[in-house]
Order: sequence, then C-alpha cells, then structure tokens
Amino acid sequence: MSYELLKIKRCTKKMSLMTYMEIRPFQLPDKFAVIRLWEECGLIRPWNDPNKDIERKLSVQPDLFLVGLVEQELVATVMAGYEGHRGWINYLAVAPDYQRKGLGRAMMVQVERRLREAGCPKINLLVRSENNQVIEFYKHLGYIVDDVISLGKRLER
Repeated sequence: MSYELLKIKRCTKKMSLMTYMEIRPFQLPDKFAVIRLWEECGLIRPWNDPNKDIERKLSVQPDLFLVGLVEQELVATVMAGYEGHRGWINYLAVAPDYQRKGLGRAMMVQVERRLREAGCPKINLLVRSENNQVIEFYKHLGYIVDDVISLGKRLER
C-alpha cells in the first residue's frame, strides 16, 4: 500500500501549526467519513447513490480511490479511473475548513501520477458549468476547457 505525506500549514484562531496530510488508498472503514465529506462538499445528487459508487469503485481499480487524512481525520478524496484511452477524475473533495491550503492540488498530483504510471495519456473530468470556482481551480492545475458536449445515458434505474 502506498502512502504519501504532504506538509500543510493549518491555521487556528490562536496559532498557526505545521501538520501533514497522509494520502493513501481508500479503506472500508473510511466509507462513512467519505460520504459525510461528499455531502459536506455538495457532491451528492439524488441520482447518485454514494454507497453504490463506492462499491463499484472498489471492484474496478480501487488503487485509484484516494483519501487524505490530517491527524487521522479524513479531509480529502479523489476517485479516478483509466480504461486504456482516457483517465477520468471524480469526487475530488476537500473539507471546507481545509480548502485553499493545497490539499486539492496534492490529491490531484498523486492521482495524476498514478494515472501516468498506468500509461494514461490524457485526463478528462466533468465540472458543473455554474461552478466557476472549481473550473478556475482546475485551470490553475493546467486543465483546459475542451470544446465538447458531454452526453450521458443512465443505464440503472
């Protein structure tokens, strides 16, 4: 199992602390904390059951489902996949109290490294068109808006 550590500056009202975020693959005991984080970050939609999404991911490339922990608290996630043509990113989340401290960037660096090692030539991701803050975040990481239209078809009812 691969673990990565990232030093981050954590500010409280009284003082500024240096601490570390551990990045590692998802483990089953993380499930409820992950779902709580996704809810807190507004990532869950009525048509996406997070329990099913986690179960499905654990059956396909579970090593591309990463979590970030600070002092044993789960504060970040990212889920990726690669089918041989393109990599995909889903469920990048950082707890609101930890946003704008480099944790989202660190999660992306780790998952991009894993995709690159798998031979992935390009990563795609979807962002809701009204979510300008997240679009800008990805642009700062080198992502560009592709001139495409995303189509979808729900296979599960």
